[in-house]
Amino acid sequence: MEKKLFLLDAMALIYRAYYALIRNPRITSAGKNTNAQFGFTTTLLDLLNKEKPTHMAVAFDTHAPTERHTTYTDYKANREDAPEDLLDALPDIKRIIEGFNIPVVELDGYEADDVIGTLAWEAADAGYTVYMVTPDKDYGQLVRDNVFIYKPPYMGSKEEIMGPKEVCAKWQINDVHQVIDILGLMGDAVDNIPGIAGIGEKTAMKLLAQYHSLENVLENADKIGGKMGEKIKAGRENALLSKELATIITDVPVTFHEEDFCIKECDKNKLTDIFTELEFKSLGKRVLGDSFGGASPEANKPRVVQTDLFGTVVTTEVTVITEATETTNILLADKNIHNTPHQYDLIDTPEKRAALLQQLLQQNEVAFDTETTGTDANEAEIVGMSFAFKQGAAFYIPMPADQAAARAIIHEFQPLFQHNNLVLIGQNIKFDMLILKWYGMDVTSTVFDTMLAHYLIEPEGRRSMDVLSAQYLNYEPVAIESLIGKKGKGQGNMRDVEIEKIKEYASEDADVTLQLKEKFAPMLPAKAVDKVFYEIENPLVKVLTDMEFEGIALDVHALADYSRELEVEIKRAEESVYEQAGVRFKLASPKQLGEVLFEKLQLDPKAKKTRTGQYATGEDVLQKLSSKHKIVEDILIFRELSKLKSTYVDALPLLLNKRTNRVHTSYNQAVAVTGRLSSNNPNLQNIPIRTARGREIRKAFIPRNEEYILLSADYSQIELRIIAAISEDKEMTAAFKEGIDIHAATAAKVYNVALDAVTPEMRRNAKSVNFGIIYGVSAFGLSENLGIPRGEAKTLIDNYFQQYPSIRKYMDDQVQFAQEKGYVQTLLGRKRWLKDINSSNAVVRGFAERNAINMPIQGTAADMIKLAMIAIHKAFKESNLQSRMLLQVHDELVFDVHRSELEIVKPLILNLMRNALPLEVPIEAELGTGNTWLEAH
Repeated sequence: MEKKLFLLDAMALIYRAYYALIRNPRITSAGKNTNAQFGFTTTLLDLLNKEKPTHMAVAFDTHAPTERHTTYTDYKANREDAPEDLLDALPDIKRIIEGFNIPVVELDGYEADDVIGTLAWEAADAGYTVYMVTPDKDYGQLVRDNVFIYKPPYMGSKEEIMGPKEVCAKWQINDVHQVIDILGLMGDAVDNIPGIAGIGEKTAMKLLAQYHSLENVLENADKIGGKMGEKIKAGRENALLSKELATIITDVPVTFHEEDFCIKECDKNKLTDIFTELEFKSLGKRVLGDSFGGASPEANKPRVVQTDLFGTVVTTEVTVITEATETTNILLADKNIHNTPHQYDLIDTPEKRAALLQQLLQQNEVAFDTETTGTDANEAEIVGMSFAFKQGAAFYIPMPADQAAARAIIHEFQPLFQHNNLVLIGQNIKFDMLILKWYGMDVTSTVFDTMLAHYLIEPEGRRSMDVLSAQYLNYEPVAIESLIGKKGKGQGNMRDVEIEKIKEYASEDADVTLQLKEKFAPMLPAKAVDKVFYEIENPLVKVLTDMEFEGIALDVHALADYSRELEVEIKRAEESVYEQAGVRFKLASPKQLGEVLFEKLQLDPKAKKTRTGQYATGEDVLQKLSSKHKIVEDILIFRELSKLKSTYVDALPLLLNKRTNRVHTSYNQAVAVTGRLSSNNPNLQNIPIRTARGREIRKAFIPRNEEYILLSADYSQIELRIIAAISEDKEMTAAFKEGIDIHAATAAKVYNVALDAVTPEMRRNAKSVNFGIIYGVSAFGLSENLGIPRGEAKTLIDNYFQQYPSIRKYMDDQVQFAQEKGYVQTLLGRKRWLKDINSSNAVVRGFAERNAINMPIQGTAADMIKLAMIAIHKAFKESNLQSRMLLQVHDELVFDVHRSELEIVKPLILNLMRNALPLEVPIEAELGTGNTWLEAH
């Protein structure tokens, strides 16, 4: 009998099961969502019944960080938090697995794919045929003789089994080991593995076909012409890092004991308990027989009762797998979701447009959407507009390819876009407003953004229109991929789509957006976040639209000069390293660097190796060694300068807009749960400021011409001022009111010395405590940051709370409030829900407690600067100033100020920032001007 081992990637299958049923969620009579439990169990049963494994195990990730997180702190940082219902399902799923007597394998410090990879190879060596059950493409690197990927059936598809031949065919490679080369080149957005910017899957496959490995691609970058060669050179460090991150570890300390993995009889008592609790009547009968439940099979057939898009009551029977079916029908999507009654009209003549406009102007609110040739609003062209004001009815206006003609049609609707008593509704309406702005149309009507409404209702939720429609309307809109294809080189654009299809698609978007507004509008006051929505987030849309449209000028010649300068310094540091090492080696290789530092030079006899057998050479390790040998200082310089050059200096000119020759960042208003803005293309928040070399990059940001000057306005110690105000701490408040250096004042208190006796070192330590307290710094963390003994760090923290007892009380009160209410909030009512605040897991609970303390502070700072931006934008408009607000970075605003308006603008900005959100503690901002951003800061 063939020995068949199935290793299940738990979280990948659980996520897939949860989202497969999200449109028709399974809810128990107690209100519990059981999507994940039901879908996972169905998949498990299908495997057991159809594939007849002799051995099986299920691998889980743990909460503990892995070596990948140590190597790259942003690893998986962009992942959205798992839905609460999914997280709540995990204990149930483990009980189900236990009921089937299947072992669960998990190990702190390793991911499930590492565990599976190790067990798979060990079992294959022992004569087993191994199937790794997962939809994850990364597993392709693990397949070999007798080791396969098994993708279970999903949404109507059949199962897929992939061995070396199939993996190589999929990636167009010669050897499965090249999978990690492809991942190194293209990265992985899901895991936040960077890859090389601008290289996708198809390009990666072509490069490997020619050069066979990532390292060879990098070595031959000079031979690869044009922008591609430049991208490869600029992305060298990221590529090597990405390959390391994507490599699955196969020497995890787990052992395949075949007797532990044997398929055994299930524990009927345990399964009866969990299936009864989850109300799995049909599944219970399938596994445990007719004795389970007691009702007739037909009575046990699960049904989902819902209303469709137009309010019609629909009862959907969920097909249940029987022993004979051998297919996972429960994961089939309802194919009739789009066959609901609706009236979507094509408005393709001047007469029809005029008639529609008159209808629209009679409404109180109208949903609005644009279709475009791309997703970058500063580059795309408009293809059409859609409107809806009644559920189930919408109108689509196609636009000609001639842009002047399109502009004329848009301006026909000026009375609508600039209506004083009408609300325009949009999903991410900033994008649509920015598109219109490029056609000379400013939207001045009141707007309602459904994406932002949901952001305040569920700050940690997913909020694409398709997801929101499925979640709140039980309706799945037409996917854009069905019109223009999947992302990649062969993807088309909306201008290529036949008019009937685009009419249906675009009209549906407006229709769904209108219905989402009806759902969200009453939820805002119900959640008590309406004030934040109507006074901060919604008005900010117009501000950000104008800022993104303006962009900022970039001195590409200065960047080119700096790039050459960095190249010289990088080479100098590199050669210095080789000279001190007495050997030439690949400095970018952690393995070779570790061997030089710890074997050849013996810098640290106690140096630790990573799980892959290499010495740890991360920045934290090198910083501790920097005083022991000059070579370490040169290595750190090499790394810093290489990253600056590739990530910023060489990359920024590639982001210049073709229309304006300026850089137009895109602000993300609905991402950070604290309310902070983020940005991309470029990510302004990450432009270095802490080091002199990093600050040089700001020299490249310049005014639009000689008539203008850049002005920077930066809130001063805003989070400390907010915590002083929120906690009502008298000592800290008094220091701010008297204008005393807060860090020196804190140092005087915690060290018990006179203010004039505070040394620079005391002040530095006190500053770390001041800011660290906000983020829940521990004695260990503070000692690591300051390089002082842990006992001294603990004394500093203890003294701090003795001197500022109100801050300690604030922290305790916030945690208690969160434990009782389940959320915390800013001064203006922005909320963050903390589902883990009462978790029995100390690590998870501690993280939630730190968020309970920090979020009201960070969130209030975010609210304050947003209010300031709204007020300043309004004042500039009312005064008809030529000056413009361009950038927002953390607590700083950057302006392009006409020199003739400088003395008008400076007091105006300062006053509006100080009074954006009045507190008991005085709010201060620092202004600076200059011909570059660096000069102004």
